[in-house]
Amino acid sequence: MKIVILTGAGISAESGLGTFRDVDGLWTQYDLEDVATPEGFARNPALVLDFYNKRRANCLGAEPNAAHFALAELEAAHEVLIVTQNVDDLHERAGSQNLIHMHGELLGQLCAACGDRRPCAGDLTVESACPACGAAALRPDVVWFGEMPYQMDRIWDALRDTDLFVSIGTSGEVYPAAAFAQDARRFGAETLELNLEPSTGARDFIDARYGPATEIVPAWVAEMTARTPT
Repeated sequence: MKIVILTGAGISAESGLGTFRDVDGLWTQYDLEDVATPEGFARNPALVLDFYNKRRANCLGAEPNAAHFALAELEAAHEVLIVTQNVDDLHERAGSQNLIHMHGELLGQLCAACGDRRPCAGDLTVESACPACGAAALRPDVVWFGEMPYQMDRIWDALRDTDLFVSIGTSGEVYPAAAFAQDARRFGAETLELNLEPSTGARDFIDARYGPATEIVPAWVAEMTARTPT
């Protein structure tokens, strides 16, 4: 069976990585316009780089949870593509192989001057020089509000060729990901929402299960791995 899985902040929350909506979380200490937009970076790059340095440290201190490991196991039984909105590397550390980071990667750096992209060697500052061109123009390799998510053509193609689309731990409010279930259904796929509670787009799913990701995702994967691959 071909399965496309969208994951959001809810799958990593139980690993200690906060969501936009967490009370007292890292995001609540900053204005998103200041730290998650190209305009904010242009106004105050030092603030933005410091914010992402903190997020990077938070990520490195976290560990994959049972939901991440379960999805990695699913690849042994079915043809799985994980499309994640998360910029952490917990899916990779859990063992997932077929993965798209549509919003970029927290552990990556991007040169705003020449476009060079590579793993981030450490904290970034306004003085950090690009290894490729030498410009002090490094930024996190993440997609900010107002920017186009990565690999969208590959994602849309996968959605139109999948047998099952599953959304895990997402609010259903951020586009284009919020439209994935509708698009998959239009091309005949089954749809399933696994979330702590019904998302904004819950009506777009044929089936749903609600509860903590570390409980409902492994339970669903156990059912799927018991099936004969098709």
